[in-house]
Amino acid sequence: MSRERSFTIIRTAVSMLVAILVAFVIIVLVSDQPVESIKIFLLRPFSTKRYLGNIVETAVPLIFSGLAMALMFKASLFNLGGEGIFFIAGITGSIVAIWPQLPPVVFPIVCIVTGAVTGMVVMLIPGVLKAKYGASEMVTSLMMNNILLGVGLYLLNNMMRDPQVASLVSYQYRSNALLANIIPGTRVHVGFLIALACAFAAYVFMFKSKWGYEIRMVGDNGKFASYSGINVTKVIIIVHLAAGAIAGMGGIIECLGMHRRFEWTALPGYGFDGAMIAMLAGNHPIGVIGAAFFVSYLRVGADLVNRASDVPTEMISILQSLSLIHI
Repeated sequence: MSRERSFTIIRTAVSMLVAILVAFVIIVLVSDQPVESIKIFLLRPFSTKRYLGNIVETAVPLIFSGLAMALMFKASLFNLGGEGIFFIAGITGSIVAIWPQLPPVVFPIVCIVTGAVTGMVVMLIPGVLKAKYGASEMVTSLMMNNILLGVGLYLLNNMMRDPQVASLVSYQYRSNALLANIIPGTRVHVGFLIALACAFAAYVFMFKSKWGYEIRMVGDNGKFASYSGINVTKVIIIVHLAAGAIAGMGGIIECLGMHRRFEWTALPGYGFDGAMIAMLAGNHPIGVIGAAFFVSYLRVGADLVNRASDVPTEMISILQSLSLIHI
């Protein structure tokens, strides 16, 4: 196992290095000042506290989505429902953040719990369909994403919309519901600490608990796991509930930490990002943190080089795809 883990780490590191080298090639081909553009891409994200904060704040939702997908992949389940859960958990948690009046510390906790419960309830649908009837979790979760988007937009437009604002956004959150910043001069919020705690909890759950062992056994060989006495149906439902809770927390934490009202009018894309993060991390909860920061660094660097030079920010899509190809 140690040799296999070392090989996975080396392979992932090589894929990341290849992605950065390809970035250099792209910059050389499209930029009139390639040396300066490369320096901006590599170094400017670390040049100020604000840019470092951008890396951290961008990594937070990626950690949550990556953890949710890593749990799924460990059980050999290709469920992409995290995309819709991020959206609908943001909606339900925002409803709580808009109307009730609760104490400062309790308020965000109630909102986050609401998002987590929403994620669990929603993820239970493809989980039960897979466990009981053998339905493809990928198909049902993708269909659920569009349903959740429609339901969420209906609630936003007919229940939460602020008529004083021209765009489709909700009423403002109550100030007591917002997540506090933890680093002055940046937008890094308490959600970052929650994300780290979730990664550690996911590691303990996956590698130090009976349920985690059963999940890994089912992922390695479902038929053998069933033959050895593991209740595969129960395991599939448990992993769906755990992943749904993490994704739901990620959705509302991103809203309360980075926004003052609900502003998404389309699926935010974090669910699909989670699959990429989980693959880069080898489905290891602690590795998800590093993978999320790497992707966040690439995105911030690409955005900075796009604003300061003639390199298109779309190159980040190429780099992410190349990173996965080499895995």
